[in-house]
Parts: sequence; structure tokens; C-alpha cells
Amino acid sequence: MEKSLVVITGASSGFGAEIAKLFNQAGFPLLLLGRRVEKIEALPLNFDNVMIEKVDVTDYKAFEASIKKAEAAYGPVDLLVNNAGVMLLGNVLDQDPSEWQTMMNTNVMGVLNGMQIVLPSMKERNHGTVINMSSLAGKKTFTNHAAYVASKFGVHGLSETIREELSGSNVRVSMVAPGAAETELLTHVTDQGSLTDYQAWKESMGGITLNPLHVAESVKFIYDMPQEVNIREIDIAATAQDA
Repeated sequence: MEKSLVVITGASSGFGAEIAKLFNQAGFPLLLLGRRVEKIEALPLNFDNVMIEKVDVTDYKAFEASIKKAEAAYGPVDLLVNNAGVMLLGNVLDQDPSEWQTMMNTNVMGVLNGMQIVLPSMKERNHGTVINMSSLAGKKTFTNHAAYVASKFGVHGLSETIREELSGSNVRVSMVAPGAAETELLTHVTDQGSLTDYQAWKESMGGITLNPLHVAESVKFIYDMPQEVNIREIDIAATAQDA
């Protein structure tokens, strides 16, 4: 059976890269989006049915154009994984508001953009899945994460709202909410105090947090269920993570 098109945002590293590897191994045609295309091109993939586009998810027109281009080659999107995200830790008392805006734009607007681009066609076909990568910070609070928590609570809220709205159309909206994981999210943090606190917390878990591969496996598990079954949310973290 011919496989349907899978779109993954933020595919250059972390969860996105692992999700890309799993779906690539399973023979799905892929559209991989990211700002660092050279990192996507360096992934250990079979590139026969892979399209790579340099896209910032906050740029609606570029996001839409890349999806139309991939659909022209591989048919309609059956799965969109909204994985692109930014985590800039800092205390609200002194964090630069531009960092709040960056997180809201990518983590919330980027997800909404992707959903608006693919959902009308999915609704029309009565088939399709959107999996939004949220975070445990979309369910509970963490010190020095105020704006990030706000953005991820937003992802939880919008995902559940849209899931309800599309449930009658047989379209699935689901979420994966990982805890601390071995990704590159922390490489953009500018607040040294927050970074030090986070590293100390990580050490309390034995120095190793969640392997992104298991997060990718959760995404695949949700998608592999029959269309009439929606695993609405998976919360996944290292066993040693207390928070």
C-alpha cells in the first residue's frame, strides 16, 4: 500500500530528527521543515522520498508554499507533526520581553499556522492526523519557565479545542508532552542563572534525561492506531524526573 505524506516541523534535531528517522524507516514520503536545512541533510535517512525546505513556521506563506509543493509530489498530507519549538528560560522579573514574543510566535502561532494549512483538506477527506509536540510545561509549572509554560499551556488548550471541533469529521488532533529530554532546546537560553538551575535539576535525575527516540516512538504509536482511535495525549518523561 502506498504511504501518505508526513510533514514534520523542526526536523533538524531532537524530537523532529528522531521522528523523521522512524517514519523514513517505515517508508513514508516526508516533508521535513527547519531553519537549519544542512542539519536535516546530514541525518541518516534514505532521501528518495524526502523533500527538505528551509521554513520558519511563523512565516505562514512559506509554510503553506512548502506543503503545497510536497502535496503536488506525494499527495495530501495525512500527518502533520508540529514539533518546531523554542524554550528560552528566564525569570519574568528580568527576562527580555522579546524572548517571550519569540516563544509565543513559534510555539503557539507556528502550531496554529500549520493546523490551518492542513486541516481543511483533512476535514474534506474525513481523514488525517495532527500531532502537536507540547511539554509537561503545558500541564504544570516550572520555575524560570513562565513564558514557556504560557506558550505550552496554549498548545494544550488550542489542541483540545480543535480536537473537539473536528471529532465529527474523523480527523485526529493529538498531543505528546515530554519532560526534560536530550535535545538542543537549552542551547538558546540566555539567562545563565536559569541554565545553572536547570543543569542542577538534571543532575538530580542522574545527569541523563529522556532519550528523544522514545518520544518519537510515542508519535508513531499514536499515528499507527486506526483512524477511528485517537490517543489524545501522551505525557512522557524519564522515570527519575520528579517534577
